[in-house]
Amino acid sequence: MLRVERHDTSNTTWLRVEGRLVGTFAEAVRSAVVGCKFLSSLIVDLTELMFVDAGGEEVLLWLGGMGAQFVADNCYSLDVCERLHLPLLKGNVLDCSHPVQSQ
Repeated sequence: MLRVERHDTSNTTWLRVEGRLVGTFAEAVRSAVVGCKFLSSLIVDLTELMFVDAGGEEVLLWLGGMGAQFVADNCYSLDVCERLHLPLLKGNVLDCSHPVQSQ
């Protein structure tokens, strides 16, 4: 299942992608972007992304090629951004190399 939300502000379009970015669902993300007012300032929030297949990776690369910046705050979404060389929004950093230890 995939959920895509788009919010247009005065100078930025925010796209939130939640769930599994796979197959034909991945095309829903592309469709959500078509017709955006501010594609020069596009931010894609991947914090609730659970899984990406090859079709989803293609759409993410397409978004990155359009100049989108990405928000990723967990190890999976950060790994996807790193593997695909997608630019992270400045200040969006998480160190997944050190596991959190509870006391």
